[in-house]
Amino acid sequence: MSIFEGYLSTPEAMAAFSGSGVVAAMLRFEAALAQAQADEGLVPPAAARSIVGSCRVELFDVEKIVRDSGRAGSVAIPLVRALREAVGLFNAEAVAWTHFGSSSQDVIDTALVLVTRDALALVDADLQRCTEALLALAERHADTPMLARTLMQPASVTSLGFKCADWAAPLVRGRQRLQQAAAQALQLQLGGGVGTLAQMRSDAPRAAAVRARVAAALGLRDGGSAWHTQRDDWVALACALGVVTGSLGKLAADLALLGQHEVGELMEPAEAGRGISTVMPHKRNPVASMVALSAAQRVPQRVAALLAGMVQEHERALGAWQAEQAEWSSLWMSAHGSLRALATALPGLRVDAARMQANIDHVRAGLPHETVQEWFAPTLVEMASAQARQRVAELRRVAA
Repeated sequence: MSIFEGYLSTPEAMAAFSGSGVVAAMLRFEAALAQAQADEGLVPPAAARSIVGSCRVELFDVEKIVRDSGRAGSVAIPLVRALREAVGLFNAEAVAWTHFGSSSQDVIDTALVLVTRDALALVDADLQRCTEALLALAERHADTPMLARTLMQPASVTSLGFKCADWAAPLVRGRQRLQQAAAQALQLQLGGGVGTLAQMRSDAPRAAAVRARVAAALGLRDGGSAWHTQRDDWVALACALGVVTGSLGKLAADLALLGQHEVGELMEPAEAGRGISTVMPHKRNPVASMVALSAAQRVPQRVAALLAGMVQEHERALGAWQAEQAEWSSLWMSAHGSLRALATALPGLRVDAARMQANIDHVRAGLPHETVQEWFAPTLVEMASAQARQRVAELRRVAA
């Protein structure tokens, strides 16, 4: 994580995908696997206890594991080696049962599912905050007239409430899509070397039972098979997040345009140290919009890389899966940075209704009477207001 990426994300998202966050999730998988295998009689109970007792992230040198992963070609290899060393200090016989029947991809994929679940909870909470702030604005300003603009030019009259409801709608839909995609994507990965659970197949029913137990222990869905190189559910979740980030970018672009000095209708909240310039003390830069627009610029490339990475060879990919891991964390960190920035700014937006009316009057003054009656009549604001209230009610029902 470079210094230039840090302020475009959030501490919580960065912590979820940090080295210690991912290693801790990998150890959760290893502990759950050993316990499940012991419960099914595939691993000696004493060995499982030793393994579970050693799966504590504070016992490991995470930075060394990360460094060694470059030479090993996988972060799982140095992690499993360190885990076996830790287990061996207490129970030499348990070493042989450590990571038994699993693969590097099993532990890494499941760890990413676990940290993604945490990141999704962050995204969902801030997505709800954004939506609630917009719906509150829509209700409060349902009757506030403002210019609608098409092709960057004044077009007709609408209401701020109608515009806010319009901004909220794709966020409500996006939240639903994320929840639906997550229900499929957040599943256990456990298939062993080639996806068949071959090392545990001396008793096939018990092997399936182990997978079910591990999934239950980690609170994940058991899909019934490995998805080592079948990444459709996983990437579909990324696509849903990409769409949400695009919707946030559209909202941020509108806010930035409405906040320009020449327009001055809607501004981000002013507070000490926010959006200041190093040389022009009169400036108040739209920082939340900037962060959201930065994410909207970068996220499509992340999603595109994940889609390209779906072309994975046979039962284990060479390069594509590894590229996916790197892009995945950056996608979620960027998306949550966008959401948190707007969730913080939207409740405090400053509305200048007088400026909105002045801009309408300025346009009206230069138009023929017939055009004014057709495109700027008070009845148009009343229509927009009624539709805004109706849409807010509908969106609240859907979002509940």
